Amino acid sequence: RDNIYAVGDVLVNGLELTPVAIQSGVLLMQRLYDGRKENMSYALVPTVVFTTPEYGACGMSEELAVEVFGEKNIEVFHAEFTPLEWTVPHCKFQCYVKVIANYLDHGRIVGMHYLGPNAGEVLQGFAAAVRCGITKAELDSVTGIHPVCAEE
Repeated sequence: RDNIYAVGDVLVNGLELTPVAIQSGVLLMQRLYDGRKENMSYALVPTVVFTTPEYGACGMSEELAVEVFGEKNIEVFHAEFTPLEWTVPHCKFQCYVKVIANYLDHGRIVGMHYLGPNAGEVLQGFAAAVRCGITKAELDSVTGIHPVCAEE
């Protein structure tokens, strides 16, 4: 029906994640009772699959970025690394990071993907940076914390 509205996990084709339900409910209350205008942004919701190793993503996939901006207008950066915590047990698995930047918008990062330990912890900070419009050049200028996975 046209007069029924919903937030959270009951949305058709919505993200069934508790933080999404909470944030969309908070934003609705702010619009209804506090005069604010912000709507829920579903495009940059970070998500993690808690497998071993963990996988996390925020923003667009490479395929979607190509579809939206064109292949000539994006650049994809890849990095593989071995976390320090895996060097003692001689783990052979490599962790992986992919960053997708839109050069139509000064190299603004439109997607980030991470495969490795603590994906939720790693992606939380990067998700905030991506939401704030960080560029690849700005990301590269950040001094990393050593020895943690997010420095890669």
